[in-house]
Amino acid sequence: MGPGESGVHTHMTNTRITDAEVLESRYPVRLVRFALRHGSGGAGIHDGGEGIEREIHFLEPVTCSIIGQHRARGPYGMAGGRAGAVGEQWLVHGPVRMPLAGVGTTELKAGDRVHISTPGGGGWGSLDADAADDDQADIS
Repeated sequence: MGPGESGVHTHMTNTRITDAEVLESRYPVRLVRFALRHGSGGAGIHDGGEGIEREIHFLEPVTCSIIGQHRARGPYGMAGGRAGAVGEQWLVHGPVRMPLAGVGTTELKAGDRVHISTPGGGGWGSLDADAADDDQADIS
């Protein structure tokens, strides 16, 4: 047993993560940022995996739909582990940054950007000293 897998995300290709080249070749976009979302995994004896951050620059007007989960509560931890961070998304229109709903559709203009931060995974195992000893005994 170890920490959760980071950067795992199901996207338009229904794979673990959509490559930047695939995204840019299929849609009128440029991927501006693609990184692990440090600190998003829930704490535990085995921390949850980190989510990802993507910022997508739209080259043409488009209709953008987002169907996200874990926007109100992060993915739960197990065996006393803490929840991962909630997901968030914003529309960046020039200097203005506006939150977007986790599920919804919006019309974007050429030059708009959408920033998506996916949830982190929940941690496993309590960090409480007494509970940690009990959890370690369970997995030995």
